[in-house]
Amino acid sequence: MSHLVLAIAKILSIVLNGYMWIVIISALLSWVNPDPYNPIVRFLRGLTEPVFYKVRQWIPFAVVGGIDLSPIVVILAIQVLDIALVGNLMDLAITLR
Repeated sequence: MSHLVLAIAKILSIVLNGYMWIVIISALLSWVNPDPYNPIVRFLRGLTEPVFYKVRQWIPFAVVGGIDLSPIVVILAIQVLDIALVGNLMDLAITLR
């Protein structure tokens, strides 16, 4: 059972870290104004814009002076999930041994 919990924790950590990098790349691309019809740009925006939109609705000050802070909020949330959820799952896996 401990191996299953450990595997879930590691997979969750990989998914969270992968999504964090997608958020970072999407934020960096927004600075250079890429072609919106590029398939890679559409893919990245499709993965990140729904989350950014929810953050902008939830936190009204997410856009300050024309600067969108929603990617920073999403990255912080991912880090909190990684530390809290994955850390607790790892601790649980150790105690189940």
